[in-house]
Amino acid sequence: MSGHNKWSQIKNQKGAADKKRGLLFSKLLKAIAIAAKADPNPQFNPRLRSAIDQAKKANVPQDNIDRAVSKASEEKPLEDVVVEAYGPEGVALIIEGITDNTNRTIAEVKHLLSEHNAKIATPGSVLWSFEKKDGVWQAKFPQAISDTAKAQIAELVEALNDHDDVQLVTTNAAA
Repeated sequence: MSGHNKWSQIKNQKGAADKKRGLLFSKLLKAIAIAAKADPNPQFNPRLRSAIDQAKKANVPQDNIDRAVSKASEEKPLEDVVVEAYGPEGVALIIEGITDNTNRTIAEVKHLLSEHNAKIATPGSVLWSFEKKDGVWQAKFPQAISDTAKAQIAELVEALNDHDDVQLVTTNAAA
């Protein structure tokens, strides 16, 4: 009667929840570290203050937040990365991330895109169709797509969000 062990079920559920929580924590802490590069004092750095507030809402321990702020002065500098891509049926994608190795991150994102029938675009070929309002990308021209393409885009966005370095994925697909 395998699979009927209560402890086994608890272990598997907790493991999955811990993995999601750890991924969220790492993304939030990277955002804090990169925001702290400009000024490590949240009183004078609104981007850092906002990142810390988001982390606190997600119940990130204060020790981890403090460690991320101090990490900003380490020898490995974190960088913002923006990758532009086209997905199924020509849907435009903006993939924002934070990384310590731009080449590695772009190669891994490119691999994820190719696995999901998408391709990386030349810089500037996608950004023109979006505008940034209050720090969030919004499509100027939402694109109507089929239900099949919507499912493919959802799978692609989920795969990209599961990557450690990817912070946000925005598409111009109509809802």
